[in-house]
Amino acid sequence: MSIIAVGINHKTAPVSVRERISFNPDALSTALQSMLDSVQCKEAAILSTCNRTELYLVQDNTLDKTQERLINWLEQYHNVPASTILPSLYIHQDQQAVNHMMRVACGLDSLVLGEPQILGQMKQAYSQAKAAGSMALVMDRLFQRTFGVAKQVRTETEIGSSAVSVAFASVNLAKHIFAKLEKVRVLLVGAGETIELVAKHLYENKVGKITVANRTIAKAELMADKFGADVITLAQIPDRMSESDIVISSTGSTLPIIGKGMVEHALSKRKHQPIFMVDLAVPRDIEEQVADLDDVFLYTVDDLHSIIAQNMENRRKAALEAESIVNTQSTSFMSWLRGLNTQDTVVSYRKQCLESRNQLLEKALVQLRNDKDPEAVVAELATKLTNKFMHAPTSALQNAAQGGELDKLIYLRDIFDIDKKP
Repeated sequence: MSIIAVGINHKTAPVSVRERISFNPDALSTALQSMLDSVQCKEAAILSTCNRTELYLVQDNTLDKTQERLINWLEQYHNVPASTILPSLYIHQDQQAVNHMMRVACGLDSLVLGEPQILGQMKQAYSQAKAAGSMALVMDRLFQRTFGVAKQVRTETEIGSSAVSVAFASVNLAKHIFAKLEKVRVLLVGAGETIELVAKHLYENKVGKITVANRTIAKAELMADKFGADVITLAQIPDRMSESDIVISSTGSTLPIIGKGMVEHALSKRKHQPIFMVDLAVPRDIEEQVADLDDVFLYTVDDLHSIIAQNMENRRKAALEAESIVNTQSTSFMSWLRGLNTQDTVVSYRKQCLESRNQLLEKALVQLRNDKDPEAVVAELATKLTNKFMHAPTSALQNAAQGGELDKLIYLRDIFDIDKKP
C-alpha cells in the first residue's frame, strides 16, 4: 500500500496552465469516480484552488504505472496534452507525500507563507471526497492527522500571527490603536481590490460601520453590498470625515484626494478625537502635511511595507518550527501505516493457516466417522499439517540457498528459529 501526491502549483506552472487543469467543484464527485476507475487506485481526493491542483491517492500499483495512468487520465479528462502537463508536474510518494500534504495545510507551501485559507480549502476537499465515497480508512486518517498538524502549528508557532499584506497590516494597526473595533466607524476611499480586501478584514473583525467613497457609485455598491457598507461620492468625503475614526484610502488618482485643510476641519468637529489614517495609494491620496497634525496617526504604504518585511521574517522563523512539527508528525503517520500493513499481513496469514487446518481436520473427522483407526487418522493429520506448514518455508530456504542469497538465508533461519536450541 502506498500514498501518492501529484500536482501542479503556482511555483511550477503559470496561471495559463493551472486554469486548464483545475476542477469544477460541482463536478468533483464525477471526477473522483472517474479517477478511481481509470487510475485503479483504492482511495482518492482532489484539492483544486486558484494556486494549485493536487491529487491524493492510496494504491497498490507501482509508482511508474500509477504516474502513467494519472497522466493519461488528466490528459483525457481536461483535454490537455501531456506535453503541457508534464513540465509542471510534481509527484511525491509515501512519507514525502504525507509531508507535502501537511506542509500545504500549514501554509508552508503557499504563495503567502503561513496563509490560513488553504486549510479551509483542504477541509472542503476532504468533505467532497467523503461525500463522493472515494475515501476510506487510510485517506480519512491522513486528512484528520493533517488537520491536527495544521492546528498544532497555528497553536505552537507564530506563523499566522503577523500581517503580511498591506490590507491585513492596516487592519492589524487599527486593532492596536482601538482596543475594540465594534464601535469604530471606518471610511474607505476607493473600491479596488486592495480596499475590498481591507473591507473584508474589517468585516471579519466586526467593525462598527463601514462607508465606501468612490468616484463610480455603481462599482462601490457592488463591493459595499458584501459587507453591509454605506456608499458616498468623493465629493461627500469632507462632510463625512468628521464621523470617521479610521480612514483608509487606495485609489488611482494622480492628485491627493484628502488635504490638510479637510482633515483639520474634521478634527475640529470631532473635538480633537484622533483619526487613524492609512494611505495605500501611489501617488498618495492623502497630503503628506496631514502627518504634521496633532491627533492624526498617518501611515503610508512604505510604513506598512517595513512592518510587513519584519513580519515576513518572523513568519520564516516560525516556519522552521512548523517544518519540525510536520516532519515529526509525518514520520508518526508512516509508522501507523506500516503497522496497518503488518496487521493486514498477519490477519491474512492466520486466515490462510486456519483454512488449511480446517480442510485437513474435516477430512480427518470424515475418516473417524467411517470407523478408521483413530491413531492412524491422528498420525496422518499431524503429518499433513506438518507438511502443509513446512512447504512455504522450505521452498523459501531452498530458493535462497540455490540463489546464493546469504543475507536472505540468515534472515529466514532467524524467522523460523532454526538455530534456536531446544
